[in-house]
Amino acid sequence: MSTRGQWGSRLGFIMAAAGSAVGLGNIWRFPYVTGQNGGGAFLFVYMLCVLLIGLPLIYNEIALGRLTGKNAVGAFRDSGGNRFWVITGAVLALCVSFFVLSYYSVIAGWTIGYIISEFTDFIKDFDTFISTAWYVVPLFALFMLVTVIIVLGGISGGIERASKLLMPLLFILVFAVMLRSLTLPGAMEGVKYYLTPDFSKITSKVILAALGQAFFSLSVGWGILITYGSYLPKNENIVTSGLWVAVMDTLVAVLAGFMIFPAVFAFGKDPAQGTALVFQVLPDVFNSIPSGGNIVGALFFLLLCVAALTSSISMIEVPASYLIDEKKWRRKNAAWVIGILAFIVGIPSALSGGASAFFTNMQIPFFGGTVKAGFFRHYGRHFWRTAHCNSSLYHQPVHRLGYGYPQTGR
Repeated sequence: MSTRGQWGSRLGFIMAAAGSAVGLGNIWRFPYVTGQNGGGAFLFVYMLCVLLIGLPLIYNEIALGRLTGKNAVGAFRDSGGNRFWVITGAVLALCVSFFVLSYYSVIAGWTIGYIISEFTDFIKDFDTFISTAWYVVPLFALFMLVTVIIVLGGISGGIERASKLLMPLLFILVFAVMLRSLTLPGAMEGVKYYLTPDFSKITSKVILAALGQAFFSLSVGWGILITYGSYLPKNENIVTSGLWVAVMDTLVAVLAGFMIFPAVFAFGKDPAQGTALVFQVLPDVFNSIPSGGNIVGALFFLLLCVAALTSSISMIEVPASYLIDEKKWRRKNAAWVIGILAFIVGIPSALSGGASAFFTNMQIPFFGGTVKAGFFRHYGRHFWRTAHCNSSLYHQPVHRLGYGYPQTGR
């Protein structure tokens, strides 16, 4: 275990594991789906999914990692899994982490651009921004570079140290933006919209949406918690640690609703606008605040960036740990290779918002349907919507194909 590295403390593990769970989907998608699926009623179903299904799976994955002291592939193999389960379970988990990282970092790069724009106003229009390669590709590269540098530092010196800094910062930013939103005139209408239960809206689709959000948000099925659990000492109490991970992830999601809906309703905006709300409507809301609106806006997008970073660290660690354990690579080589490959694979995603007509319009036949390879312009208007459209999963963003659930970017 010493050659692989270990968490320096239980707090470090909790912060890192919670950071892997907390991401962009918590801060935007969860409040949006809650509002569209019964408000408080959906929140109640989601809590049940986390408690009864998500939390036991968290314990299972952490325990599997701690028991074997191996990456996801090694853990499946050493615990008695045959070749079929190693491939369909562990190898696919590695692939999911890698490919989600490749486009997730593109969106995270957008948040960096919007932080800068709150003070320079260089982003005039969202569609123009995402269709300009000289904006999105360098920002994508910058975010990926920061992620790689953190992973290069190792478990305790890199991931744990960064998580101990980033997670408290994330909560401070959540409370700062939330308090400002709640003090806006008319903010209570947004709170009512968010929390008023409508149990008549609970259907099988709503339950599936809540279950999918719980699975995706808690990092279950990615190999992340197996990998992070493998760096735990054998005597570590995983019951309390796993509970803290679930609590922190759910708390951020719930508080996000108190950031977004009060501000949206205070300025008479439409809450049902997907990513357009985050990257188009909310900047207008922040700029309309009489005093310090640009500071509030910068804090909000910094919050999104921090949340994305805590997740991207874990996504790069999953395949990197495989190369370190199974192929005996040095951490430095593994982190750089995964980061560079993810950047190369993610370039089509970065250009598919309009910067390249080829990638924007490209469609790929898939089991009788069509996967829209250039989905980022669609993403820009409908990202983090529920999968209730009539076009089936073949017309959903690629990440929704992974589990069959109506999921989102994390």
